[in-house]
Amino acid sequence: MPELPEKLSTSTHRNDSLQDALGFTEPIFNASMAGAAGGALAAAVSAAGGFGMLGLGGNVTAEWIDREASLAAAAGHKWGAGLMAWVLEGSLDPLRQVLAHNPAFVCISFGEPGPAAALAHDSGALVGMQVGNAADLSRALEEDIDVVICRGNEGGGHGRNEVSTLPLLQLALEQTSKPVIAAGGLATSRGVAAVLGAGASAAWIGTRFAAANESMSQHNIKEAIGAAGVDDTVYTRAFDIAQRIAWPSEFGGRALRNNFSDAWAERIEDLSAAVAVDETLTNSVNAARDKADPTLAPVYAGQSAGLSTVGQSAAEIIADLSAFRAVLQEAAHRWDRPGTA
Repeated sequence: MPELPEKLSTSTHRNDSLQDALGFTEPIFNASMAGAAGGALAAAVSAAGGFGMLGLGGNVTAEWIDREASLAAAAGHKWGAGLMAWVLEGSLDPLRQVLAHNPAFVCISFGEPGPAAALAHDSGALVGMQVGNAADLSRALEEDIDVVICRGNEGGGHGRNEVSTLPLLQLALEQTSKPVIAAGGLATSRGVAAVLGAGASAAWIGTRFAAANESMSQHNIKEAIGAAGVDDTVYTRAFDIAQRIAWPSEFGGRALRNNFSDAWAERIEDLSAAVAVDETLTNSVNAARDKADPTLAPVYAGQSAGLSTVGQSAAEIIADLSAFRAVLQEAAHRWDRPGTA
């Protein structure tokens, strides 16, 4: 286990201990979104006082990892990386490659994290795990996980569709003294204030950073996020099935509704049968991804897409989110008892 300012799993000041260990001044992490969270975004978030995360997809090369991890580390701030446990079951090499660049924090999610967590600890990194239900939370409370990330079903991208952010966050805070980070549906200073006021150590923000200037997402994808409303997303496995991506069936993805999801999101068995005998659908979705065509390609985004805008830098987003302090201060005095200061 890494040496920490305080042992995170037993500290009575879990928020302070995580901040001391990772060095952020603003309790804001960008989510480790594969395809969006590259080295430039991670570096910009960390430079602005937050904590920058690099997202490793299932098909990244060693060269990609070296390039993006070097970018994340170039500014001299601490940073982290997120990987998928089900991908690492085939080989731990992507994790070894990123650990060579000394991330301070590694998030291992969507599957059994044990072997990867042990390897990350051996390198000196803290280890986090995203959880989406009570069973996931029980696993994250074991000794090899340092930080719990509660991802509610409002969140974009892959994960479970079982529990929303606030119930899951409350459950985790009741059950552990480990640092707990809240994820899912957060995009404004009020959202950040809500989860920090409840006791979270930080907010894990995905969709809004996916639309940031430094995001690796293509322009059309960012524009689609900026134009979406809070009720314009769908949770489905349809995009993965069409692309023949082997995500475990319990982890669908929340994405913007489009022509493809309208046609297939409720017809998963029919889609599976069609993909099994013909490559037409696979080719069409893959071509749409190459062209960044949001009418057919998956645009992974959470319900907070309706609260996200286009054309902002990571620093501007963090400056906006940091207004959570004023929200909390106002709330603290709103319910003062009569006669109190």
